[in-house]
Order: sequence, then structure tokens, then C-alpha cells
Amino acid sequence: MIDVRRSEIVSLVKQHGELPVTELSKLLGVSEVTVRSDLKVLADAGQVRRTRGSVRLPMDVRRESPLEETRLEHSAAKRRIGRAAAALIRDGETVFIDVGSTTTEVARALSPTLQGVTVVTNGLNIALELERLPGVRVIVTGGTLRPLQHSLVSPYALDVLRHIHADRLFLGCNGVHAEHGVTNANHEEAEIKRVMVAQSREIVVVADHSKLGKTSRALIAPTDRISTLVSDRSGPAPPPELRRAIPELHLV
Repeated sequence: MIDVRRSEIVSLVKQHGELPVTELSKLLGVSEVTVRSDLKVLADAGQVRRTRGSVRLPMDVRRESPLEETRLEHSAAKRRIGRAAAALIRDGETVFIDVGSTTTEVARALSPTLQGVTVVTNGLNIALELERLPGVRVIVTGGTLRPLQHSLVSPYALDVLRHIHADRLFLGCNGVHAEHGVTNANHEEAEIKRVMVAQSREIVVVADHSKLGKTSRALIAPTDRISTLVSDRSGPAPPPELRRAIPELHLV
């Protein structure tokens, strides 16, 4: 019942763009206290944005772009981030490499001298990038294909991931916010990312400067779960609260 009501709230906000709490209370037939409680949960998950007395869609409401387009945005910064992140991998490790344009640069930057490394990915393009490396074993999750990102999601992808424990996860995202955590634009992919987080000892978030301080639709993980954030110096300095929330922040 609670989940149905919260889904209804999201649906109503999408229809109207912005709604007062009082209006939501009337439409749903519940108290304003109940509505505010629901809105807190939804806002923490990045599905809505709370304002004074109202609720609206999150700031990040852009259409999801194909990987071929996002690769062109801040491409030089993403290459630097990819090289810095790839240097963290050691022989013998098992790592998850998430889908995305920046994580693709991590895969491209992996050293050909690595030995005994296992990479698990739900990105078809990432798996193909790693074919060239003789010392890297590649496991693809399987699942349903999302052509925009060349990614594999449920069903089946979750089953594979839950049987693997990784030393390190290289995680892509659409936003990193001190309070709202690491978020993503697509809910299906966020579900996969959350399981990767749960199955990993260390979480390395790779995100260019345009993602810092931003919040997208779906929660992946709180900031206190992040081991390291690798970003770039091309834009404004990261917000001070983000620096405090993630002590291991590397700018390249």
C-alpha cells in the first residue's frame, strides 16, 4: 500500500511538474504528515525534489543519451579519469566495471601487463574492449539488453552478480551529492549498480566534474559507502561538503 501510494505521488508529479503538499494530500486522501514522510523517502531516492511546501521533478530530467553521445562530453577529462582509476587495479583482483562512458575509459586504460585479473561487467562494449588483454578474464552478466548504453539489466543479471564478491567496483553515475549520495538517471541500471555495491569491498566512483554536487533520479549508494572518488580539475572545485563526505577524492 505504501509503495503504491509513493508510485502514485511520482506519477502525479510527472503529470503536473510541481504540486503543493496540500494538493497531494487531497488527491491521495491521506494526511500532509504522511505525504511529507513519503516525499522524504522519494527525495532520498532521487525520484522527486522537495521545495518549500511543494514537490517537483528532480533537477536532472534530461532524456537519457546514447553512450556514443555521452562519450563526446568532457571526453579528455574522462580519459584522464579512466587512466587514474585503472591504475588502482592489481594482479589477481576481481573487479566490477559498471556501464557508462567514463567506466569505458577505465576499461580502455587497463594495463596489458596485468595478470590473473577477473573483470565482471554488464556492459557489452566494455567486454569487447577487454578482449585484447591476455591476463584478464572477462565475465559478462547476461540479462536484458538496453541498447542506449549497451548494458545488461534484469532479469538474470542480478543472479550472476549475487554470486560474486569483488575486490573493487568502478562505478559510473549521473550525480554525486554529499547528502543525496550517488545517483543514476535510469532505475533499471541503478538496481544493477546497487547489487554491485553490495558485493564489493571497495567502491571507486568515476565521475567528471559535471556530475559533482548533482542529484539524479535513482539512488545507488550513500556517500559513506564510497571508498574513492576520481574526478577532474576541468570545472569548478567540488563542493566543500562533498570533500568532507568523501575524504579519498582524487582530481586529475
